[in-house]
Amino acid sequence: MPPDSRTTASVRPMRADARRNYDRILTAAAEAIAEQGAEASLEEVARRAGVGSATLHRHFPSRQRLLEAVFRDKVEDLCAVAADLAADPDPGRALATWLGAVARHAVSNRGLAASLMRGAHDGDPAWGATCHTMITDAGADLLARACRANAARPEVSITDLLTLVNAICLAVEHDPDGTTHADRLLTLALTGIRPEGPQVVNR
Repeated sequence: MPPDSRTTASVRPMRADARRNYDRILTAAAEAIAEQGAEASLEEVARRAGVGSATLHRHFPSRQRLLEAVFRDKVEDLCAVAADLAADPDPGRALATWLGAVARHAVSNRGLAASLMRGAHDGDPAWGATCHTMITDAGADLLARACRANAARPEVSITDLLTLVNAICLAVEHDPDGTTHADRLLTLALTGIRPEGPQVVNR
């Protein structure tokens, strides 16, 4: 649930009409982003939601806040996948599987990868403290396991890998079979993160 709508001692719950506007804006934003990407017009989002620009900005003071709300569920799903994969006896396979899941989410939700990476570069503390941190922490744990198992080079960072996923997803953004193409490119690219020398294969 978005932070805005949580009920705490210091935050009042939304009125019913405000909650409806909030939900309509999120639905409209998800539709617009799926069609036009993360740079979809905020005016178009407001029009689809049937609200004024002032109402949209009251709920979401910046584009990044709106993107965070739209993509939060996607990020939470990816974190859950990472937690499940932490039990995989093959850390290298677990990391590759998770990066594939990130790529598939990014291809099917245009702008997700770029938005996740933007949190690392634009200095937005709200974004950096939430979705970006969630996704990088989840991936960093899998990468650390892979490094300990000699399944990834120690100099590779999770930011490197997310940047790689982002680049692949942008490359296939307009491909009608983007998910399959992204999987193939990611499989090819990941051979470059493995240490040189013979690999241990778990059977």
